[in-house]
Amino acid sequence: MVKIFIDPGHGGSDSGATGFGLREKDLTLNIAKRIEKILLLEYDDVQVKMSRTGDQSVSLKARTNTANVWKADFLLSIHINASGGTGFESFIYIGNFPSRTATNQKRNILHNEVIKATGFMDRGKKEADFHMVRESHMQSVLTENGFIDNAHDVNQLSQSSFLDKIARGHANGLEKALNLRKKSAEQVSVVSSSKGEMSNERYKVNKTLDGYYTAADAKAEVNKKTKVEKGDYFVFNRFEGMINVTKVKGSPGSWINSKNNTRTKPQNTFLIKVKANELWYYNKPDWNAREGTVKIGDVFTVVDTLTVNGSKMYALKSGTYITANPQNVEKL
Repeated sequence: MVKIFIDPGHGGSDSGATGFGLREKDLTLNIAKRIEKILLLEYDDVQVKMSRTGDQSVSLKARTNTANVWKADFLLSIHINASGGTGFESFIYIGNFPSRTATNQKRNILHNEVIKATGFMDRGKKEADFHMVRESHMQSVLTENGFIDNAHDVNQLSQSSFLDKIARGHANGLEKALNLRKKSAEQVSVVSSSKGEMSNERYKVNKTLDGYYTAADAKAEVNKKTKVEKGDYFVFNRFEGMINVTKVKGSPGSWINSKNNTRTKPQNTFLIKVKANELWYYNKPDWNAREGTVKIGDVFTVVDTLTVNGSKMYALKSGTYITANPQNVEKL
């Protein structure tokens, strides 16, 4: 088990740097939560602890004390830069310490992956006497992700899709630096309950289909397992448009290729186009089940219209969901 401590810089009464209407404490928490989500959903044998999970005031000493008592294997502190400049830089402790060489090697990997994922200007791999990397007992890295007072960087930091890139770069770096093990494809999903299954979502199989052991087999339509008979099922999992359907709540079943089984009759389908600059889509009919974002001008096929907590949501042919709010999407 690899224990990773993530520290979203600042918080509470300490807003950190500010600029163009943004606050460092908000961005660091947003990025940290995205990294945490990726690590927990996509990797086996990983534990994550955050120094804060909301807008709380937490002293630097309390942060490192928590990480040290928890005996984390690695500490990652997330920050946003200010006071002239642009781009990304990373820090380890400037002094001598036993794991200095190993820490620097891991920092180099993490740094390079963030640059690769974001396209940030590379400001270099640096050293400093920062509390978070000095007082932590484990290997530790602090990253500065763009400048909050630079118009170019702020334009990027204001986009949800770019924060995803920052998080993905950090996660990729942690994977390579700490030798994290990816979950198999059929395990990867957005968690919607303590057990990780989506057993409350109903799915109607309109025609008998081949069933498969894995999402990859369902996508390629090879190595069929059995037949999934026409009828009502629960959704246990989703991956890349493939759906794991089961008759028993909370138990895995067979993977099917959803493109062969639209949820409504073909004559009821229609196209929509995204009007908003950026919009969340969901992996099940639940406003909390965010999967990713789509952009203005993207076009999708709607196969069903649902009411979720009093608001309309479209079920898409891809097996995902999106808001039906006409301010955000329009019918074609």
